Amino acid sequence: MTTASPTTYTLTVVPALPPLLARGALLSPLRRPRPDADFPRTRLVLPGLRVDLARLAAYERVCGFPTGADALPVTYPHVLAFPMAMRLMSGRGFPLPLLGLVHTSVGITRRAVMPATAEYELTTYVEGLAPHRRGTEASVVTEVRAGAEPVWESRSTYLARHRTDGRPAPDGTPAKNPEPLPARAEWHLPGDTGRRYGAASGDRNPIHLHPLTARPFGFPRAIAHGMWTVARCLAEHGTPDAAVVRAEFRAPVALPGAVTYGAGGGRFELRGGGGRRLHLSGEVGPYPA
Repeated sequence: MTTASPTTYTLTVVPALPPLLARGALLSPLRRPRPDADFPRTRLVLPGLRVDLARLAAYERVCGFPTGADALPVTYPHVLAFPMAMRLMSGRGFPLPLLGLVHTSVGITRRAVMPATAEYELTTYVEGLAPHRRGTEASVVTEVRAGAEPVWESRSTYLARHRTDGRPAPDGTPAKNPEPLPARAEWHLPGDTGRRYGAASGDRNPIHLHPLTARPFGFPRAIAHGMWTVARCLAEHGTPDAAVVRAEFRAPVALPGAVTYGAGGGRFELRGGGGRRLHLSGEVGPYPA
């Protein structure tokens, strides 16, 4: 298979999400995911971006961050770049079906405080595909600059579930459940959590919105966004000005539902089922380590 050379496209506006989601929905039934498929080598660059402070406040409220702060929450650049990721993943060259994609992990590095009123340049690209014991994962990278300085970057993995031989991926076996961290809080999540976060973030994947739209993808109820769960945990935990965050979304959080937030030693987690079911595990520390 011949791989194409990377191509950089400079955008002048943030892509509109509704047509991208519609295009992804139309193309999803035509896609047959596999880890050795080709994928777009396109880099999307958006210079001169300024934050919509009203949308930022809505995000802060739904995730539990203080509103009106001078700096962006550590997870908010993911929201800013989400339309660019959707443009890549809804395109004809992307081999995984957009509908039903499950966010499985995220790694974030914030090198400095990011003022809410500053101007930023965003770059987003698909880094690659990899086999997963439940299907195929895509890795999507976002980089943010303030002027010439890199200030934030992330790497997210998204899983397209499909029939496999069930064996672990080559890099290891499925992770085991660690011992629970000390419980710090219990949160009762209403059924509209996914819809509220979707309105604030723009991520209106149907698996998050309503039981009727989640069932065709194998979920009996709507599930919370992975990025909402990690943002909610970090709002509770706090992060250094320069920080490294790693999180794995281990099991869906069904809505409505109750979860227990645990934390200790720079680690955090969400559990359900009386602590038996691990939904999210993560860690946060200073940058550089």
